[in-house]
Amino acid sequence: MLSFTDVLLKNEIAISMDGKGAWRDNVFVERLWRSIKYEEVYLRAYDSVSEARSSIGRYLTFYNGQRPHSSLDRKTPDQADFDPLPQLAAA
Repeated sequence: MLSFTDVLLKNEIAISMDGKGAWRDNVFVERLWRSIKYEEVYLRAYDSVSEARSSIGRYLTFYNGQRPHSSLDRKTPDQADFDPLPQLAAA
């Protein structure tokens, strides 16, 4: 029986988490997936892949545009990324 990594290597698929400290490369994506799973996926019973795709898409729109994030000082990602910075007074 082939191990998981053997299957990846046999199919010429690069293994991205093979370096020291590589967990940091994906920490933000892992946190996003945790939110998607606990706030969307685990609460639904999708009847099809297309329904899941649509529902997760709606959740991502909510996540970025309406859901405040404590790490962003209670702003949404859209607000943090697209709102203009305050103007500094001239000296």
